[in-house]
Amino acid sequence: MVKPGANVRIDSARLWDSLMEMAQIGPGVAGGNNRQTLTDEDAAGRALFQGWCEGAGMVMGVDTMGNMFATRAGTDADALPVYMGSHLDTQPTGGKYDGVLGVLGALEVVRSLNDAGVQTRHPIVVTNWTNEEGTRFAPAMLASGVFAGMHSQDYAYGRVDAAGKRFGDELARIGWVGSEAVGARKMHAMIELHIEQGPILEAEGRQIGVVTHGQGLWWLQITLTGKDAHTGSTPMGMRVNAGLGMARITEAVHRIAMSHQPGAVGAVGHVDMYPNSRNVIPGRVVFTVDIRTPDLAKLDAMKAEVERAAHAVGVELGLGVEIEDVGHFDPVTFDAGLVDVVRSAAKRLGYSHMDIISGAGHDACWINRLAPTVMIMCPCVGGLSHNEAEEISPEWAAAGTDVMLHAVMDVAGVVG
Repeated sequence: MVKPGANVRIDSARLWDSLMEMAQIGPGVAGGNNRQTLTDEDAAGRALFQGWCEGAGMVMGVDTMGNMFATRAGTDADALPVYMGSHLDTQPTGGKYDGVLGVLGALEVVRSLNDAGVQTRHPIVVTNWTNEEGTRFAPAMLASGVFAGMHSQDYAYGRVDAAGKRFGDELARIGWVGSEAVGARKMHAMIELHIEQGPILEAEGRQIGVVTHGQGLWWLQITLTGKDAHTGSTPMGMRVNAGLGMARITEAVHRIAMSHQPGAVGAVGHVDMYPNSRNVIPGRVVFTVDIRTPDLAKLDAMKAEVERAAHAVGVELGLGVEIEDVGHFDPVTFDAGLVDVVRSAAKRLGYSHMDIISGAGHDACWINRLAPTVMIMCPCVGGLSHNEAEEISPEWAAAGTDVMLHAVMDVAGVVG
């Protein structure tokens, strides 16, 4: 029987072929993917993934949030499973690897264990978490958040998209409401592989990022209410311009993030402007503010400063101001023991590596509240993600998946 320290590697070509085949479902307009959650394309991607998992001898379970759990049996029926996985849903103009590498890399780990005849004491579960992106249905990491007890299922089912469609209705429409109670599963540990979505690993020439922490974040949805008016005939001093208010708050968000350096970021992302006509002064603007830092005190201070700045702009310009919290998690510290396992696996395999903080939110950030959790990252070209031009190399994908393979063997316990 092969031991975890032996020179066992994944099948890089098979992993890459799987990534490319999944990318054929929900193709984007510029080489990436548009496989948004609970769409027909999402359903097709799920079906392909299920077929591959069953072909690898795993048994599929699905919970009432649509989370998919493919189980490879262990030799000890009483041992808690080791989980791997990420998400298959994408941004509207998303790349082929964000989330998908973590799911299909986990599948490749199981396939490679099968090829090598390796048995583990703990069962191994490959997971596809529903609605990680949070673009169609906010907030992000919605289903893993319900699993971790951060949201109620009723709250999740009631989330609506821009067309007014409810999450629960769309989950049922595509046929992926499972029978398992969400959150009922117990875990020994979870490992999530992901592309970095930032430029650090590539700039440092490292193949592997050992993720020690995750940034905390607040998503604030701000609604400014002014007065629609003709742009040509309304004097400047008599305008109640919601668009101007958004511009000033956008500048304030940037200033606030810069004042909390190092390690803080902030920006305005999604914007809806009404009536959105070229010759009408905006009477209402709804937009999101995204602020992040791995320092909880900084995160709370930034949120308070953004809220004060928004209300001050409202007073100055005569605007109504409403602020809604639409996404939040505190900074995350991943399990020190698992971090050591990942670091040791990278060293054993000869891959260059460094400790790194995740700048983005991931399902592992919620699951970390339930069980020991860690993340592995590989570089992406130019740090570009949430973009159809997102790119990684087959070698980077293989390195990250090799490290996950050896980390899983260490944690799940090789038998024999």
